[in-house]
Amino acid sequence: MKLISQLSKETGVPIPTIRFYEKKGLFSSTTKEEVTTNNYAYYGDDVVDKLCFIQMAKAVGFTLSEIKEVIDAWYEKQFTKKAKLEVLNLKLKQIDEKMKELKAMKKQIALCKYNIENDVV
Repeated sequence: MKLISQLSKETGVPIPTIRFYEKKGLFSSTTKEEVTTNNYAYYGDDVVDKLCFIQMAKAVGFTLSEIKEVIDAWYEKQFTKKAKLEVLNLKLKQIDEKMKELKAMKKQIALCKYNIENDVV
């Protein structure tokens, strides 16, 4: 069991971010029943893994709400290989759609730029 400061040092995730993720329900902490003089939150080793998963998933474009939907099942081995691949394939499809949108936006901006440069009204 780790205190939040230990968890932050081990994962490189800032303490406010850890608290934010916990409030969003991505993982939870526990308190020690035998300790009644403080409200220290303790985190298990699974939270280290989950924080790494969250950081990796965010880096490749998953939103926190998408991560929340899958994180517990992913780590509790409730997702089959097929289900994991479906999650990733869906994200790839969303990225492809976003790329199409961005290309269309880029084309429109280039056209506007061309019209301005060539005094086309």
